[in-house]
Amino acid sequence: MSAANQAERAVLEEEFKWLLKEEVHAVLKQLQDILKEASRRFAMPAAGLESQLKQENFILGSSTMDQVKGVLTLQGEALTQADINLKMAKSNQVMHFAFRDDKQWKMQQIQDARNHVNQALQLLNSRDESYHFKTGAEVNKLMDAVMMQLTRARNRLTTPATMTLPELASSGLMKMFTPPMPGDLMVNFYINLSKLCLIVYQLHVLQPSTTKNFKPAGSSVLHNPGAMFEINNTKFEVSHVHKVECVVPWLNDTLVFFTISLQLCQQLKDKISVFSSYWNYGPF
Repeated sequence: MSAANQAERAVLEEEFKWLLKEEVHAVLKQLQDILKEASRRFAMPAAGLESQLKQENFILGSSTMDQVKGVLTLQGEALTQADINLKMAKSNQVMHFAFRDDKQWKMQQIQDARNHVNQALQLLNSRDESYHFKTGAEVNKLMDAVMMQLTRARNRLTTPATMTLPELASSGLMKMFTPPMPGDLMVNFYINLSKLCLIVYQLHVLQPSTTKNFKPAGSSVLHNPGAMFEINNTKFEVSHVHKVECVVPWLNDTLVFFTISLQLCQQLKDKISVFSSYWNYGPF
């Protein structure tokens, strides 16, 4: 190996040692600060301090001619109240529903996203400033684990769960309301990105004479008019679908934090891969 090559390698080794000792910890600190902010947005009260978690009211905006109006109250991950007015398609009669006082609906997507953020923070906290990273592979392994948790957190907010119509009909959500929801109505709540969404399905019973083309619908986030399903030996068809939503600003914040954090992780991995292209042996 020429003297020039040896000198270049020595410089690279020093730079790489500095990266492992200083820059990795600087990035980990940045990530911790960002994810603490994300975790704070999901803030959950300590035991017995329910009242300290502020309630936020959101007015539902409709894309379908004001058939559905309402106000949703979100407290952390719990939907504590839903006040809904529905104008029935055929009669123009307005029906009013609200959550029973003793009920609240857990938004599982928010709960799961928060848990993934906290797991990412635990991973970062396991390597404090005194920890000495010995190899780039070790840093990459930590970054991959953090990125996996952040990707899962983001996916929970961007990808609502699919449900079949019978699953929706038998879900606990149908028992939340007063007055009780009639048999020809179903509702569902979910998060999509930074939006809290409500879907209202109006149904009609299929008469035995019209069921020869009956084909039950599969699993979906949103079922369209014409979707059919069967429950308790009765066949139904969706006649009208109303989707209304409201923006939850702090959910938008968390999605931005996830994006920035994932970029920081990737940038650190990219820097390490620059060095790895020079080495194909031990130190890396």
